[in-house]
Amino acid sequence: MSARRPYIRPMPRTWWLRNRVFRRYMLREATALFIGGYGLVLLWGLSALRRGEGAWLAYLDALSHPLALAFHTLALAMALYHTATWFALTPKLMPSRIGNRPIPARWVKAAHYGLFALCSLVILLLAAGWP
Repeated sequence: MSARRPYIRPMPRTWWLRNRVFRRYMLREATALFIGGYGLVLLWGLSALRRGEGAWLAYLDALSHPLALAFHTLALAMALYHTATWFALTPKLMPSRIGNRPIPARWVKAAHYGLFALCSLVILLLAAGWP
């Protein structure tokens, strides 16, 4: 007697293209590739800094190439998309309460965006040489 084989429904590679929710999910997951790539660019910069002035100047020259600028723009857009989707998920993942009352989701999102804006402003001021 042969063993029963379970039915395995065929699944095309493009199954996620049929549903808008799955497309958004896959795009969010793809943002990790750009964030990882940006991390590699930063590690390359640290390596160039360690190797000396010539390597550092070559690194800065490479960053001024139009393809590098396009990559940085795309990586920024992906990071902002990832951040926005994370902020949208936070009230669902972390339901907060004050006493017995739930905190409205829009307040949680607003707090996240407010702190994001404040931290961004502080970083920009520090990068500009403030105090």
